[in-house]
Amino acid sequence: MTVPDLRTARLRLRGLEPTDTEAIVRVFADPDTSRFLATDLSDPGQSRASVERRLAYTGPDGTGHWVVERDGVVIGLAHLRPSAELSGDLVEIGYFLDPAHGGQGLATEAAAALLRHAFTALGLPAVWALVHESNVASRKLVRRLGFTDVGGGEHYGGPHRVLVALPTALGQWHHVELWVPDLERAEESVGWLLTELGWQEHQRRRDGVSWKLGAGYLVVQQSPALTGATVQARRAPGLSHLALHAGSPERVDQLAEAALAHGWRPLFADRYPHTGGPDHHAAYLENADGFEIELVAESPRVTRPG
Repeated sequence: MTVPDLRTARLRLRGLEPTDTEAIVRVFADPDTSRFLATDLSDPGQSRASVERRLAYTGPDGTGHWVVERDGVVIGLAHLRPSAELSGDLVEIGYFLDPAHGGQGLATEAAAALLRHAFTALGLPAVWALVHESNVASRKLVRRLGFTDVGGGEHYGGPHRVLVALPTALGQWHHVELWVPDLERAEESVGWLLTELGWQEHQRRRDGVSWKLGAGYLVVQQSPALTGATVQARRAPGLSHLALHAGSPERVDQLAEAALAHGWRPLFADRYPHTGGPDHHAAYLENADGFEIELVAESPRVTRPG
């Protein structure tokens, strides 16, 4: 497992490597960098031991430790990983910046890049931060990023505030609307499948019905303004298909089989379940009106030593 490169206007965040050890020792050489930590990382031995622990991380794919570079020079260290202090596999953010580069908004820029990665690439429901009670600058930083203070406690050997950031709705989908030639037939196929995946009926009117999961919803409508009654041309320009997370590979297999009794037929059956590639387990289904839905199995957790 490797963490992805993240770039901002002024910074590059890349995966921590063993060859970064001495650069990290220099970052922590100023005692102010670790002033609010239980361990004095201005001690080179302690700093090197900390880098070794970080290099040994084997957490969920896409999380881990990044060095922060500006113009090719390592100026900081950051992480996004399951918290060692908060229970429940909550993902915690952390960042350290060489004081020589302070006062320019670089720590905020690096932390914002990690948050975007957490919410857009990883799809995390929340990101947590533990900030020492006396670290006024860092408490202001996380609040600028949208974190909310939800309490306090003893963490990392001292009093810390517990803060959480949640994804915003900006740029996320609001709803998708499908026009169908037969509403009853669409409910039998699309409605059944969405309900099996945990969606709930949201709104119903004379010529349409919607289902909701999370912030967004999907509408199927037999609109009076519909022109023509032909089925969807799957290979024509326009919407190709919807792809939905469907749980474990076993659950995808169960749904693919049960769907046959609810107006769906399999696509690419000769290549099932790896039509999308050897590491992609999915079922491709088409209903009587030509609409395609892809049921995607969750990927196994990937870890790496070192």
